[in-house]
Amino acid sequence: MSLQKVIKEADELINQINNIRSLMISTGMRKGFTDLQTLKYSEELDKLLNKYQLINLSFPYKS
Repeated sequence: MSLQKVIKEADELINQINNIRSLMISTGMRKGFTDLQTLKYSEELDKLLNKYQLINLSFPYKS
């Protein structure tokens, strides 16, 4: 995978991470932090963060 593609994927992941984080927080504030939907967002956020971390470890760069 070229560096340009890696950077683009990392940037897209950052956007997804920020969106899911916002949804998780707002859902948690409305429904509670143990609500099933809040927990689903938390799990999705964990997966995205893990994927981002793997990319970042393989191709570290400054954004």
